Amino acid sequence: MIVAFSVTPLGVGEDVGEYVADAVRVVRESGLPNRTDAMFTSIEGEWDEVMDVVKRAVAAVEARAPRVSVVLKADIRPGVTDGLTSKVETVERHLSA
Repeated sequence: MIVAFSVTPLGVGEDVGEYVADAVRVVRESGLPNRTDAMFTSIEGEWDEVMDVVKRAVAAVEARAPRVSVVLKADIRPGVTDGLTSKVETVERHLSA
């Protein structure tokens, strides 16, 4: 499964980069395949391990912010691995045709 999520601290002002970095650090230290862009962090793995990482990433932000907003989207497709790479490669292949 692939989960794309964002964690936003509320009540800490406009500059939230250091809080978001706390969440991304948890994801990167998990060892699961992941990517971070300007809007979301995507992580790939089995349901329980991915959701555990998301929960810990939210907790890292929650430890420093009075309120946290989470947006999450999941692609649950049993038997598929390396979806973070293969999905993008498929789109790029179609673009280059």
